[in-house]
Amino acid sequence: MHINRKGNQEICKGNHFLIDNDDILYFTFNGLENTGIVKHCFSSRLGGVSKGHLSTMNLSYMRGDEKECVDENYRRIAKVLGCEIEDIVCSDQTHTINVRKVTADDKGKGIVKPKDYKDIDGLITNESGIALATFYADCVPLYIVDPVHHAIGLSHSGWRGTVKRMGAVTLKKMEEEYGTKPQDVYVAIGPSICQDCYEVSKDVADEFREAFLAQRDEDKLLYQKSEEKFLLNLWYANYCVFREAGVPEKNIEVTDVCTCCNSDILFSHRASKGMRGNLGAFLMLK
Repeated sequence: MHINRKGNQEICKGNHFLIDNDDILYFTFNGLENTGIVKHCFSSRLGGVSKGHLSTMNLSYMRGDEKECVDENYRRIAKVLGCEIEDIVCSDQTHTINVRKVTADDKGKGIVKPKDYKDIDGLITNESGIALATFYADCVPLYIVDPVHHAIGLSHSGWRGTVKRMGAVTLKKMEEEYGTKPQDVYVAIGPSICQDCYEVSKDVADEFREAFLAQRDEDKLLYQKSEEKFLLNLWYANYCVFREAGVPEKNIEVTDVCTCCNSDILFSHRASKGMRGNLGAFLMLK
């Protein structure tokens, strides 16, 4: 995984950042890039025009930002992708495992025209020129590219989505609509909260124990801090979901970038105690 700025110049790898506030910084994934059929990115909080705790690349209209600022932020992201804001289709995230098939008729929904759907945490398409968009401030972005059937999926997976296997649900929807086979896809699990930062209660830990009983390495999934507090590894859980679904290990790229640890350049709900904007994941067939 790389983090880039305008001009597609690589400026860092892993967790080592070189920040230029005059540029748009964004993450890309080698596995997705190497398919040759998509444009994609995961935004940082740098390079936009929003102010205060929303500075600067906020991509949410619902967190008190000025519409003109958010519109301009989308224009800058669209330029990175090589499209217009009218080509972007936004999710309507409510921590479901609902996945919507997107067509050209949906272009612009959530930005230049209203969404006519609700409770959608995943988007899929096989049409070129549609930029799928989902949003984050600690939850896990899941990118799926099927170069065989020329199809893509992009899903938001917090702990609720992960325990219900959002990655596998998205793959199943792609199989139903486009004939996608797990062994053919390339997957990226994007920047999100790491295990060291993600403390959960016992009831959440118990749900993951029950859902992932087949996993041999429970210690990697959950670390017990006390009788009632656990540290949850969403990166590993989502990796397990894709492996169980039949995606080859070599086709899965897992992030090493934590939104909470890097809240200076990434929005984090936990680090900011809710005073934050939204990051965006974007995926588009060329």
